[in-house]
Amino acid sequence: MRVGLITGDPGHPVLAATAELLARRGCGVEVVLPGGGASAGGPAESLADVYLLKARTPQALTLASELERRGAAVVNSAAATELCQDRVRMAELARSAGLPFATTVAAGRLAELADPAYPFVVKSRHSRRHDLVALVDSAARLRELVERWPREEVVTQPYVRGSGWDQKLWVVDGQVFAARRRSELSAVEGALAAADEWEPSAGLVALALRVGEAFGLTVYGVDLLDGAAEPVIVDVNAFPGVRGRPGAPEALAGLALRVAWERGRPSASGGG
Repeated sequence: MRVGLITGDPGHPVLAATAELLARRGCGVEVVLPGGGASAGGPAESLADVYLLKARTPQALTLASELERRGAAVVNSAAATELCQDRVRMAELARSAGLPFATTVAAGRLAELADPAYPFVVKSRHSRRHDLVALVDSAARLRELVERWPREEVVTQPYVRGSGWDQKLWVVDGQVFAARRRSELSAVEGALAAADEWEPSAGLVALALRVGEAFGLTVYGVDLLDGAAEPVIVDVNAFPGVRGRPGAPEALAGLALRVAWERGRPSASGGG
């Protein structure tokens, strides 16, 4: 069996561990580079049994769409991955599905933001690595951000005062992994000390699984904050890193094997 990894970073710890596990099962693992090159199994060659879409760049989405057009199994789909890049579309879908997603307003370019009510959270409209996520608590802070991101298309969300720690849930094929991580806003709000390890309630686990159903995602992350009345979802990420979570590589490898098997491909024991 052949598994393709669509990624620009094949050395990512979780991907590398997943590839090693699959290789032990007799699978051929091929790195497919979003920019057009590949170690094997590129779009012009025969299809792998399943592709794991880790990269989320425009080139990666185009590649994944082409592979899907040719009949390949891609996890997550190009369409579901692309939707999670637009925070406005993400919020609209979540709200329509009855999920408690933070009110998210398209605000145009950051430099055009006028008469905001402080404090609020501003984020890049298009989710990507090293994008803008900041708490804005004064006009001075807004001017500072405008100087750095004058043409950035942004959204605004209400500020939810918390402990300074985000609740992160990652789902891989129905298996939920969790941790509390230092908030990107913690330097401003002064986070309290807390353990990284965290066991989510059954209700939060169920909420995370509902997100996958609504978004058509199999590998994804959900960022939560404690709202006044209920948990508030502030972001959904397609195929996050899931670093440091024991069992995540095994879950990814099992997912690849399951998807290939369900599509009528040969089992891993049958070799490549």
